[in-house]
Amino acid sequence: MQKSKKSKKSKRGSSDFLLLVSIIALVFIGIVMVFSASWPEAMVEKDDGYFFLRKQLISAIIGSVAMVFFMNFDYRRLKKLSLPIYILSLISGLLIFSPLGSTRKGARRWINLGFTTFMPSDAIKVGSVIFFAAFLANKKDKVRSFKEGVIPALLYMGLSCGLIYLQKDLGTTITLAATMVGMFFISGMKLGLLFVFGAAGALVLYLSSRGEGNEFRANRWTSFLDPFKDKLNTGWQAVQSLYALGSGGLFGLGLGKSRQKFFYIPEAYNDFIFSIIGEELGLIGSLIVLLLFIIVIWRGILIALKTEDLFGCYLASGIVALIAIQSLINIAVVTSSIPTTGITLPFISYGGTSLLFYMSAVGILLNISRYAKLDRS
Repeated sequence: MQKSKKSKKSKRGSSDFLLLVSIIALVFIGIVMVFSASWPEAMVEKDDGYFFLRKQLISAIIGSVAMVFFMNFDYRRLKKLSLPIYILSLISGLLIFSPLGSTRKGARRWINLGFTTFMPSDAIKVGSVIFFAAFLANKKDKVRSFKEGVIPALLYMGLSCGLIYLQKDLGTTITLAATMVGMFFISGMKLGLLFVFGAAGALVLYLSSRGEGNEFRANRWTSFLDPFKDKLNTGWQAVQSLYALGSGGLFGLGLGKSRQKFFYIPEAYNDFIFSIIGEELGLIGSLIVLLLFIIVIWRGILIALKTEDLFGCYLASGIVALIAIQSLINIAVVTSSIPTTGITLPFISYGGTSLLFYMSAVGILLNISRYAKLDRS
């Protein structure tokens, strides 16, 4: 018994150093840029230029503790805990519709705990990835079965994404849906289902922009086609973001010298923080941030490929897909490559819940890397 425990322990190596350093660098850049981008609003709204910086620092410290904890928490134990984790994440989403739910800017997406606010969609994303990885690992020989594989997978996707969609958060809904479809595809689903998912996604996008109360989504599609046509109204954010990126040039205007953060871009420290990075740090700074994300995604894919455990492979794939898809959507919005949607840039945008859950997810990924057969030279 002692011998088997010892051999099990000896399999565990060190965490992926390059992945860890890249995440630390992204979080550090995020703290600096949140401070720079939030200064004008913090001075006007809070009479304290350091208000958002302090909150982001506290979130980064808590997130670092969570990351270190999950780095040393055997990820294989999450398989047994996947159902309770998933149920808790769904319950947190349902609390939106309780008296604890808080509405901001026409969307009910937050839970007000009194001392702080909490965004359950981040919990649902991570909880769904953990649970779906366990489901796919358990159904490894029946994934292609319509009754035992496809139908349950569709139900879980619909439940997770539907709960977020009810919060009027289309960007996060798309992110989680694409992540879960990606995990399902990796597990061996039939190729034809990709076209079904694509058609279903297109139908949801179409229906979400129709009807009373959804005019703002239809306007976003219209302004996306030509943001300068209505640059003082529906195209405002996209145009101001492009101005910021364009004025940054190669080396940027200099840290803290952005002009667009002075109330031209709403909440410049949040969804459009990448445009402020482009303005202050230029093309060079933007490319460094992109390179760090590429390293994180590359190392994550490598960890998934080198993990012998099926649950670990799917879990690593889901975490990497979540980071990659959300980052891609955010940067595409900022560069006006897709219609505007409110979605943060992982590790960099302001937001305590997002930072906490993404750092926790990376902690799990780093733990998986300890059991993967990686070249650690």
